[in-house]
Amino acid sequence: MKISLLDTFLAIVETGNLVRASERLNVTQSTVTARLQSIEEELGQTLLHRQKAGVRLTAAGAKFKRYAEAMTQLWRQARQETALPAGIESVFNLGCDIDLWPALGGRLINVLHREKATTALSAWPAGQEELQQWLTSNLIDAAITYRPSAREGQSAHTLVTEDLILTSTRPDSPLRFDPGYVYVDLGPDYGRRHAEIYADAGVAKIQFGSAIWARDFILENGGTAYLPARLATPYLESGQLHLMEGAPLFTRSAYFIANDSAAPAWPWLPAFLARLRDELKTAGTAGDQSSAKRP
Repeated sequence: MKISLLDTFLAIVETGNLVRASERLNVTQSTVTARLQSIEEELGQTLLHRQKAGVRLTAAGAKFKRYAEAMTQLWRQARQETALPAGIESVFNLGCDIDLWPALGGRLINVLHREKATTALSAWPAGQEELQQWLTSNLIDAAITYRPSAREGQSAHTLVTEDLILTSTRPDSPLRFDPGYVYVDLGPDYGRRHAEIYADAGVAKIQFGSAIWARDFILENGGTAYLPARLATPYLESGQLHLMEGAPLFTRSAYFIANDSAAPAWPWLPAFLARLRDELKTAGTAGDQSSAKRP
């Protein structure tokens, strides 16, 4: 199947109708229609319901969209890697959880930029499920993630274990039953342990899938939340946040997961990861909040 057909299908989905898709692609509407019909005939499925208000994905269309995105991304990656600029010998594509970018993903890319001049770099933010999908589809070479679920053909390396501490904008906030408590999804292990310890506390009114978003929310609106110590420390030091003394302490680890098929291009990787771990320990990335209690 031609990439132009996939690009057309995705353009229709993203713009909402065939007219806007033709304008984006700079082709006629009849060309867009013909390309869509070609895909549907090849698959033997209707992918889009056409209505006056626009188009709507069918069940088959929703499934095909994931594959179309993966295939077009693979094609872009293939073009990138086969058309490297002069002096570039390899490409390193990194996916990174948004909460791990400043301390881990950003640090790794910065060092690679300074020390691996013959490597082209790209970095993309994503959630945990999407990162695993990208790895499995070979859309990225490696991911920095909270989930160590390396599959066949992948290798996981622990980077750092960090403390998750209860913080609040008020020093007198209650440790339990706080109406301003914000729940942060800090991974499945944390979720299970949090549910056990706070089983009687009820469901939080506000929830976030990112610790950075939760931190910024309570700084703006007030409240209490568990945050990684490295994200909270500057605000604890400035007095904008307060450590809740005596609160249970949780931990979670961050991992570097690499596709084994890409790893041979990085003979320097094991030594590099060891050095990165040492730097993170020296920088205190994991935090040191000894006044909190481990559950």
